[in-house]
This record gives sequence, structure tokens and C-alpha cells, in this order.
Amino acid sequence: MDQEGVRRALETVLDPELGLDIISLGLVYRIECRGDAVDVDLTMTTPACPLAESIREDAERAIVSAFPNAKPHATIVWSPPWDARRLSADAKEALGW
Repeated sequence: MDQEGVRRALETVLDPELGLDIISLGLVYRIECRGDAVDVDLTMTTPACPLAESIREDAERAIVSAFPNAKPHATIVWSPPWDARRLSADAKEALGW
């Protein structure tokens, strides 16, 4: 298990409102792997996002699905605030930016 593997697992987690994965949306700020422990810092596009907890849980499930022995801990963070510069080129195209 490494950062790139966790990143690929997180690409399966979709924002239900936008239908795009959380990596492409730039919602993943940090991935740290230490043995079986995986810490992930996520943000949302707005602090008022009603799906934050659901997306956080989906991220942890995706990691365990890819790495059954993993002990994920995903945290929602607000600093720095998300902005559209974090979007991947594919996400910008899909959103018409």
C-alpha cells in the first residue's frame, strides 16, 4: 500500500452531486501511509456541503476495498479553502469550465 495505490482507490469515490471523483475535483489534500494506517485529509467545495460525512465514509470504504488490511482515517479539513484551481483538466472540461 502506497500513496499512489490509495490515490487510485480514491478515484472511485464520486461526488454524488457532480458525478466526478474526489481526486479530479481536488478534494484530497493529503495521503499518508504508515504500515496499515492511512491518513487522508479531504475538503469539500463548500463548508455547507451536506454530503461531507458521506464522502468521507466512502473514501474510507474505498481504501479498505482496495487494501483489506488498511486502517483508514479520513478527516474533513477546511484549510486551505478549496478553490476551482484544484480541479483537474478533465474535471474542468466535464464541468464546462
